Amino acid sequence: MADQRNRLRTTFDEAASLYDEVRPGYPEELFDDVISLSGIEPGGRILEIGCGTGQATVPFASRGYRILCVELGENMATVARRNLEGYPNAEVRTGAFEDVSLQEGAFDLAISATAFHWLDPAAAYLKVARALRDGGSLALFWNVHVHSDASEGFFEAAQRIYEREAPEIVGPKDHKGLPRPEDVPDRTAEIEASGVFGDVIRRAYRWDETYDARGYLRVLNTYSGHRSLGDDTRGRLFRGIADLIDHSFGGRIVKGYLTTLYVAHRR
Repeated sequence: MADQRNRLRTTFDEAASLYDEVRPGYPEELFDDVISLSGIEPGGRILEIGCGTGQATVPFASRGYRILCVELGENMATVARRNLEGYPNAEVRTGAFEDVSLQEGAFDLAISATAFHWLDPAAAYLKVARALRDGGSLALFWNVHVHSDASEGFFEAAQRIYEREAPEIVGPKDHKGLPRPEDVPDRTAEIEASGVFGDVIRRAYRWDETYDARGYLRVLNTYSGHRSLGDDTRGRLFRGIADLIDHSFGGRIVKGYLTTLYVAHRR
């Protein structure tokens, strides 16, 4: 499982520019909540784990925080540096978070946006805690695909195309349909079980995004499972999905998202 996880988490780097263009960002309210819930002071220092192309970095950099980003992918890091050119207090360091040397007690806040699940939690929480000052905070957040009535059955119909064209990336949970926002797994227990972070505050933000066929396929082409498919398989799958959108859903579909945020202070 560790080998598969390491292989999949490198696939994003092959599509860094596309990732930057099409992956959805995060609600503006989330960034305000991270600042207020963590208690970070103006000009404080932030450690970001897996910054990708900087989608969650720029909102903090624009608020005046000093940021050290650690990003595994060379191409992703290059795009992130370009997006952060106007913020001299933001640095992007390329490497695996597990291997990067960090000064102990140097950061006021550690953040990770839809990336922390790629790490071994047993080691990652301890490393983050050592990098934080006394009273420092951790903020983890994810975008999760959830059920939306506005989708009007598109994803249930698309599921049949996956089962026909790419069953290797269809898991048991996919047959149960999309989770409703209230059914998204809560990561609070995992964070508290680390033993190095105290009570967790959870926030959730529900929103929808509209796509045409081309836009939706561009998003799919940034997902690790889809990128791991052979070219022929991916081509058949994408043609089936595009045909479904254009001929059965009027050329546009709606995807539901839930952004979940967890904030905890170092013990």
